[in-house]
Amino acid sequence: MTAAPEAAETVHPVDQLRPMHRLIPFAIQHVLVMVATPISSVFLIAGALDLNEAATSAILAAVFIFSGLGSILQSVGVWKIGVKLPFVMLPGGAATVLFITIGQGTDIETAVGAVILTGVFYILAVTLFVKLLKFFPPLVIGIMVIVIGVNLVQVTGKLIVGEADTKAFGDPQNLLLGLITVVITVLCFRFLRGMLGKLSVALGLIGGTIVAAFMGVTDFAAQTGGPLLAAPTLFPFGTPKFDVIAAIPMLLWALASMAEATGQTIINGEVVEKKVDASRDVPRLIRADGIITIFGGLFGTPAMVTSGENVGIVRASGVRSRFVTAIAGVLLIIIGISPIARILNGIPAAVVGGTAVVVFAIIAVLGIQMLAKVDFNQTGNLITATVGLAAGLLPVLIPGMYSQLSPNVASLLGSGVAMAAFVSVLLNLLFHHTGKRNRHPKSRTAIDDPSHLDQRPGDYRI
Repeated sequence: MTAAPEAAETVHPVDQLRPMHRLIPFAIQHVLVMVATPISSVFLIAGALDLNEAATSAILAAVFIFSGLGSILQSVGVWKIGVKLPFVMLPGGAATVLFITIGQGTDIETAVGAVILTGVFYILAVTLFVKLLKFFPPLVIGIMVIVIGVNLVQVTGKLIVGEADTKAFGDPQNLLLGLITVVITVLCFRFLRGMLGKLSVALGLIGGTIVAAFMGVTDFAAQTGGPLLAAPTLFPFGTPKFDVIAAIPMLLWALASMAEATGQTIINGEVVEKKVDASRDVPRLIRADGIITIFGGLFGTPAMVTSGENVGIVRASGVRSRFVTAIAGVLLIIIGISPIARILNGIPAAVVGGTAVVVFAIIAVLGIQMLAKVDFNQTGNLITATVGLAAGLLPVLIPGMYSQLSPNVASLLGSGVAMAAFVSVLLNLLFHHTGKRNRHPKSRTAIDDPSHLDQRPGDYRI
């Protein structure tokens, strides 16, 4: 009689399939926080490349459907594809910009071809990339995670303050809406308990939207136009053109994306308290990114990437089941074929930004938590973290600092995560893999408990 409960207890919380009525609200929370990204990506592409309404509708449907399929694939996993952790997939922000840049510099068929080439590159390059993972110890991963979090805060913060040099920049009404959303979210975390407490992020967004409605800022009725059902279109821009030279910027970005995927996989494993073997799990994540990017490209989407955006929600809610994000994937597919995407676009950007800033700042804190385990009395660790963070944060805090360099070089150096990874790995090699290693004495705590601050390169188990 007691065998079944004991067996159930042996299942890790990540792998537990809980009742649907408990999973669906948390899945909706994931969707509400990330829904602005695919909508804004499609509208940005449509405006920059002058797409008509039918093409825009088809691309919007495709982006949501493949975001959903990617989220399901990463959460559930099939063979060696999919990492089986609570992740969602989105169109990459940098990938969207590169899609537009290639489309404007050549034509949209070449941009689509670059997306498909990038997906193939993911799958082929992961075998070589996995051999480099031994150079990504916790010190390097922690630096990358901090930069990922700060970068996301910087990007989503613009939803509140607007773009510089525009009339809406610093609009007091938007600032107030963002602040109200943050305050409601914090109060929900403080005073709500049980399931409602775990839904604090979603409740903060809903509360901010209600306040915006009373302020006359929200008008969902204006978003209801368009077709009742939407469907993606195979080759919506015609037959893709494959130009490797034109695709180089996107292929360089793919290298940075793989480094970012490493940090996201490690930090997700730490958040859900499940051991992650980077040499096994990172390739599974990247293969899924590659496959969804290839098939998404056939339907006109930019490159798709597994996003770290939802890691903060997992940490805040404490709900670790990967089936939550699998259900979120199903909801994304439903949104893709229905008018819901357009309706959700009625949520004011400042409200979405207020929610996102809280969630993404959690990611930066998780990176700090990882670095707290590193012994900074060792000069090598101190200098690696110092210079690595500086190299990664500079392009985030000063966008366009490399704009006078060639576009390909500027694209690579302008990625804060790529620079943090590149510089940190080089410095880690310098201090821990050349000459006399670990010459600087450890702190007293580390001497008393060497396992506490084990900084052996290649140890990925969290």
